[in-house]
Amino acid sequence: MNLALIGPSGAGKGTHAAALCACFRLRHVATGDLFREHLESGSELGRLARSYLDRGDLVPDEVVDAMIEAWCEQHPAAQGILFDGFPRTTCQARFLDALLQRHQLPFDAVIYLRVPDAEIGRRLAGRLLCRRCHAPWQSTLHPPKLAGVCDLCHGELRARPDDTPALVANRLRGFHRTTGPLLEYYADTGRLAIVSGEGTLAEVGARLAEFVAALEQGRAAFATRAQAAPIIATELRAPNPEPDPARLDLVLLGGPGSGKGTQAERLCAELQLPHVATGDLFRANLRDHTELGRLARTYMDRGELVPDDITDAMVEDRLAQPDTGHGVVLDGFPRNLTQATALREIAFRLSRPDPVVLYIRVPDEALLRRLSGRLVCRQCQTPYHLRFQPPRQAGVCDACHGELYQRDDDHPGTVRARLLTFHSQTEPLIAYYRRFGRLHEIDGEGSPADITARCLAALPAGVPAGLQPHA
Repeated sequence: MNLALIGPSGAGKGTHAAALCACFRLRHVATGDLFREHLESGSELGRLARSYLDRGDLVPDEVVDAMIEAWCEQHPAAQGILFDGFPRTTCQARFLDALLQRHQLPFDAVIYLRVPDAEIGRRLAGRLLCRRCHAPWQSTLHPPKLAGVCDLCHGELRARPDDTPALVANRLRGFHRTTGPLLEYYADTGRLAIVSGEGTLAEVGARLAEFVAALEQGRAAFATRAQAAPIIATELRAPNPEPDPARLDLVLLGGPGSGKGTQAERLCAELQLPHVATGDLFRANLRDHTELGRLARTYMDRGELVPDDITDAMVEDRLAQPDTGHGVVLDGFPRNLTQATALREIAFRLSRPDPVVLYIRVPDEALLRRLSGRLVCRQCQTPYHLRFQPPRQAGVCDACHGELYQRDDDHPGTVRARLLTFHSQTEPLIAYYRRFGRLHEIDGEGSPADITARCLAALPAGVPAGLQPHA
């Protein structure tokens, strides 16, 4: 019996997952614990994740997927598995299905622990976290025996800095955007169970145990899409503004090594627009110790993944700055359908039109050739290529004289995994923007100048004079 327990932050997943595993002899797999273990052990995946964190980058989904896969490879199927908080997206759901099928294991159910948003807000207002072992506590529902002290390791308990009302509301919006399609996916495949998470720990635990016992005995009842529909949050609102002739927001899509960063810089120079790259944005918030940067750092210091809602907030904050009045070039965001929906909501709140999307299309084999020769400056992050853009002096950055090195995620085996993740995430994104009539596909092979010319030719005819390409 293999199943997953999902629900919003504060629903009690970790506490109930541990109890279910003890009762039904299931192995507990929590992505947060797995991530910390890899970082602390210095495994190959841990070193790869650490390289992202040390650069001030977001750790991509495929690294977490690989950690789940490695765990399944290392643990023979002697007993069932309970995945805690995974999968979070339909992309991860398909990955998990394929992974378990390769191991000839069934995936029996996803249990959605349903708790109303208002109740989540009340719970998170009293949530405490152990600074030493990261165990969660709740001041009223699950208090420690001694105030401020963890029962398990006697570490200090503190409130999390991301549990403020505004951040909780933002996090819940992001959760519902992601979870709606996930619930539909599992309802359509007959594996979704909905269990109320309201009440005491004992009451909720009894409901969960009752369902898992029924699942074990082959008599469990699953939710249909119609039954799931009322809890799939959809925000009904007016459409985004019509295209504005005085503003051009561009989104660049493309696989790893497609040249998005190069084209973003060239288009920014041609159109005199600011370049908004999520990696740079993330590093800037960390470096400048902004409120969002400090919040992101708390996750990183705990060895946890930085959640999407913090990235969304960084993007919204940047798009609200005065220098974006004529538009921006967005590079690296959105990466998936959930982030595209988030960007649409951000644009609506800021009275910006939907972006024009340029998809730089390059065959996978060409991407493999490109990435196998890619080098990056360890000091200023400037990219080079041994064939297409070599440095003047081997191994030395032209700009700052820093050391050039090949990133761990540019090795061929890792690149193939990144490409699989890219396609699974981006194909729905491409279909989404095509449906809105905002997508332009650009042939990404040829010289950088040729590709820039194709990008400029694809721009709407109404690009304002101040944004026309330089002569």
